[in-house]
Parts: sequence; C-alpha cells; structure tokens
Amino acid sequence: MRALAAGVAAGSLIGGYAVARYTKRRELGGVVLAAGGATCGVMWWRVAGPVPAALSLAVYLGAFGGSHPLAKKMGAWPSVLSAAATTAMSTYALSAPRSTT
Repeated sequence: MRALAAGVAAGSLIGGYAVARYTKRRELGGVVLAAGGATCGVMWWRVAGPVPAALSLAVYLGAFGGSHPLAKKMGAWPSVLSAAATTAMSTYALSAPRSTT
C-alpha cells in the first residue's frame, strides 16, 4: 500500500501540472493535486499513522511548492519530474508500516 501511495503522490504532481498546463486552467490542476494529496494522506495514515502521514504530506506540499522556483532554473517538466521522484522516494521511506509488536 505504501508503494501505491508513493505512486499516487508522484502521479498527482505530474498529472496536476499536466492538467493545468494543457487546459490552461490552474484551478483544475489544483483539483488534481488536492485529490491526490487527500487520497495519499488517508493511505499514509492507515499504513503508518498520524506522524508519518503528516510528514509525508509536508513532503508532498513542499515538493509542489519547491517545483515552482526550481522550474525557473531547469525548466517546467524537469522540475515537476524531479519533485515527483523526490516525493515518491521520500514518502515511501517515511510511511513504513507501523510495527504490531
């Protein structure tokens, strides 16, 4: 489940940007981003608990915010793909299942 959440997080960052770019409607990209974040937040909470879920959500939002200034240096798509990859790897590591012992 945490691999799925990491994939959804990365995919929603990429998808949100693509929707915003190709429809020229930033708010539609925001809907994709919000839906992805909410979905992942629930999955992270169920798998790892509240603290890792909050940290993973912070990474997700930080990657979104950080991709904007990074795009000025390296271009939009490379920035979005870098943010998505960083988010996927970080959230996968942060959302390890809770121990049952």
